[in-house]
Amino acid sequence: MKRHPALQQLSREHHTALKLCRQARLAIAQATQNEIAACAETICRLFPHELNPHFLAEEGDLLPALSAAGESRLVNRTLAEHVELRRLVKLLGQTADRPTLQAFATLLEEHVRFEERILFEMAQQRLFDEK
Repeated sequence: MKRHPALQQLSREHHTALKLCRQARLAIAQATQNEIAACAETICRLFPHELNPHFLAEEGDLLPALSAAGESRLVNRTLAEHVELRRLVKLLGQTADRPTLQAFATLLEEHVRFEERILFEMAQQRLFDEK
């Protein structure tokens, strides 16, 4: 489905997130602490400039509008995942280990898929339906 212009930039930003997931999975597959640490460092370096601004944009505009439209369940899930992803990034900055990197990659990929397939679809129907 074609994205409404209000969602296009957010949707494009998901590409960066999926690239980080792929990088994390490759580091985990390499099975070396050096690869895991390097990937964790990349995530911690990019998160404040790439992913967190994306989260903040959603939290500032999209999610309040969806909540007002009665989609509190989807909004609550999105917010909970943002909180958990932020926690995992903080943890990666303290202890770059395989389980934390795996948890981050898995949740981020699931989060992006959820937003693309469910949240953004609902936003298009509820907020941007141009009948």
